[in-house]
Amino acid sequence: MPTLLIQNAAVLTLTDAADGTPRAEVLAAHDVLVVGNLISAVQPTGQADPSQFDEVVRAGGKLVMPGLINTHAHVPMVIFRGLAEDVSIDRWFNEFIWPLESNLQPDDVYWGMLLGASEMLLGGVTTVADHYFHMDVGARAIDEIGMRGVLGWAVFGSQGQSALETTERFIREHQGTAGGRISTVVAPHAPYTCDDDFLRACAGLVEKLSVPAHIHAAEMREQTDLSLQKRGLTPIEILQQTGLLRRGTIIAHACGVLPNDIELMADAGVGVAHAPKTYLKLGMDVTPIPALRSVGVAVGLASDGAVSNNTLDLWEALRLCAMMQKDRARNPEVLPVAEALLIATRESARVLGMDDRLGAVKPGYLADLIVVDLSGLHHQPLHSIPASLVYNTMASDVQTVIVDGRVVVRDRHLRHIDPVQVVHQVNRNMQRLAQRVPGQRIQTYQP
Repeated sequence: MPTLLIQNAAVLTLTDAADGTPRAEVLAAHDVLVVGNLISAVQPTGQADPSQFDEVVRAGGKLVMPGLINTHAHVPMVIFRGLAEDVSIDRWFNEFIWPLESNLQPDDVYWGMLLGASEMLLGGVTTVADHYFHMDVGARAIDEIGMRGVLGWAVFGSQGQSALETTERFIREHQGTAGGRISTVVAPHAPYTCDDDFLRACAGLVEKLSVPAHIHAAEMREQTDLSLQKRGLTPIEILQQTGLLRRGTIIAHACGVLPNDIELMADAGVGVAHAPKTYLKLGMDVTPIPALRSVGVAVGLASDGAVSNNTLDLWEALRLCAMMQKDRARNPEVLPVAEALLIATRESARVLGMDDRLGAVKPGYLADLIVVDLSGLHHQPLHSIPASLVYNTMASDVQTVIVDGRVVVRDRHLRHIDPVQVVHQVNRNMQRLAQRVPGQRIQTYQP
């Protein structure tokens, strides 16, 4: 098996104190040893002989930490970046996004996935839970670039049985591929675009294929209120009644959940993907992170798509995650630094059901690691590395990225694809993709 040595690094460790309070600490002058795709040891520098390893990353005191985990994205939507600005959420869907997506061809998704994955890898994101169309070619892109993906082929109830057949075929063909880096989910869009029978059929696929579900639900309070008026049920209660509120389900974004919803979510063992920049940009509500975490619901960090976020930068999302909760609570002690870092790493892994394998620099964990340079002026003086990670770090501070034990970014250069070619291919189709044909759209937003 290939071996890798990360030499002379500062290593970020995240632990829980006896009272359950997260703690962030840094081990100075340590090596991380990797055998195959697993971390084999974390030990003081000087004990390992670099000549005995197939590859050596000389960190020179830079920080090593778990790769960031994006728990909810529509990565190929980078091809529409900047085409839906300053509009309400109903116009965003009905007049922009769903008309634009009627132009999609499989090749667009392939190149869009490569572009978005390149941006994420260069920013230290090693795993993405993606929810989009033509995911067979999306999986090919994830495999080629060397990333880890939890992939779902997005489906609407209006597509009927054929969508379920597409989902089953995709899962059977791609589960565990790319050397285990790709796993799959059932991905119905939302309770307001999928009727109960379709949601039950999706729950049946979850049971049949032993994979999780990934769905939008209670995105804002307005959706919850309208659902109560129409059905007498919240979106979360609809998921419970149709069998999709179950262990392993990923719920984006849960900004409009009620107290009873939160109890149901805790009992079911679901996870929540939190994409704060989207909420600010579309004037939505905010995921109630303290209330969810207080009853044991896992909350992870997410970018959402680049048409509501404009970037796939999880460092920006991390800052906003912490600050929005403080602002909402009018309490600066809410969501402290160590807890924010935990959400970006181990808790994001827990949302994806991978916290026993991802999100920590520990022996036995998958070697999905990043090397971050904290020498820039925007970090100086460096009194607190954890605080600087949350509030100061830029995507461009990430120097080296390792996924599954393989270096995929070294000194800010992607190893497996040519980003210049990717940008060229994406730009070739911009005129076609940017057209909005009147009356032509893939769905209608009616919460």
